[in-house]
Amino acid sequence: MTKPREQNGVEPPQSEDDIQREQLGPRGVPGAPDPAKMTPRRARKTPKHIDPGHTS
Repeated sequence: MTKPREQNGVEPPQSEDDIQREQLGPRGVPGAPDPAKMTPRRARKTPKHIDPGHTS
């Protein structure tokens, strides 16, 4: 049997990365929590108030 082909422009429900994360965990350790967190520098660089822009 062949797998049905996806239509052009239609994204699958999960990417290959999502599938691998489910199987192997975030760092290749099944069942381990994701240790990624926002660093203090990234937190400072992330804007807290987003300016919607100005009309001309």
